[in-house]
Amino acid sequence: MEIDEAVEKICRGTAEVIDIQWLEAKLRLSHEKGKPLRVKAGFDPTAPDIHLGHVVLLRKLRQFQDLGHKVFFLIGDFTAQVGDPTGRDQLRPRLSRAQIEENAETYKLQAFKVLDPEKTEVVFNSGWLSRLTAQDILELTAHSTVAQMLARADFKKRYDARKEISILEFIYPLLQGYDSIYLKADVELGGSDQKFNLLMARELQKAYGQAPEVLVMTPLLEGTDGVQKMSKSLGNYIGINEPASEMFGKLMSIGDELMYKYFECLTDCDLAEVKSMHPKDAKLKLAEEIVSQFHGDGCAKEAKASFEKVFSKKELPDDIPEYAVAVDDGEPIIDVLVKTGMSPSKNEVRRLIRQGAVSVDGRKISNDDFLVRKGVVRIGKRRFLRLV
Repeated sequence: MEIDEAVEKICRGTAEVIDIQWLEAKLRLSHEKGKPLRVKAGFDPTAPDIHLGHVVLLRKLRQFQDLGHKVFFLIGDFTAQVGDPTGRDQLRPRLSRAQIEENAETYKLQAFKVLDPEKTEVVFNSGWLSRLTAQDILELTAHSTVAQMLARADFKKRYDARKEISILEFIYPLLQGYDSIYLKADVELGGSDQKFNLLMARELQKAYGQAPEVLVMTPLLEGTDGVQKMSKSLGNYIGINEPASEMFGKLMSIGDELMYKYFECLTDCDLAEVKSMHPKDAKLKLAEEIVSQFHGDGCAKEAKASFEKVFSKKELPDDIPEYAVAVDDGEPIIDVLVKTGMSPSKNEVRRLIRQGAVSVDGRKISNDDFLVRKGVVRIGKRRFLRLV
């Protein structure tokens, strides 16, 4: 692939690249010398599940792999014990070592649904950061000032509000920067909210006599609500391990404007062609394209057919789970939905009932004490349970 084509491919769906000319120069030199670039992206294993927001970055890593470059999937098991202060308005709780190790293993398994495992080097930054001496840490801190740290938006906001900032949090960007020094990174990928940390890595590389890395920053992907950054804690996420039908339905629920951002960041589809399509057809194409990436073409087609059957033809899906009501007089709907795993808690069922999102045979349920005997329970738009 020509250099300009490679740059165009890499820049698609990015928020910012620092800087493009330096990227072109590194790619050209790599091609001339036959020496792959060293590309890294760090992931703090603070949660066990990967969703489409993470996939934006993973796809960018995969593009570098496909171009023949060396990719480091860096699991920040050491820095996770410090806690990334990015976007935080208070101290982040520190994770235990056992939690970090458990999350890291899950991350690796899920990441290889996008990355080529044969071309990926998984590294843990505890391998080098845990060996730093007190003198090494002092040397790192000498390359930054308190004024620089407090100029950072999230620190400034907390400082002005008289909220606590730990010295550990000041050290986090320095440790992340040292990762780039240790790995001799030519390119680092990260979300746009990581800009402060990424710029710190460039400055530290120069201070340690290395050429500064190119920064490729990806946008933050809004979740299914179309407003907030995709997050499991906000409930607006689409997990890559979710069933094909659930993933398909969630993708069909996003707004039309957000749909084009998903196309740009999560697919290789021709954007001009997509924008010429009717929005409904385009969204069906998006959902099928993304579901096929994680479940295969066959499952994607089945999910599409099931979706159209339920939502376009107003029919019931074929694969509704069944539950045998044990009591002749019926069981409380709250107990049934929790017992069958259709809802994680009784409070969640109560919330759904208040929202009018629970119905039996098409009739909305408004009473928490409602007893169910038989029929089809519908929860939200995509979940069904047949009572027998």
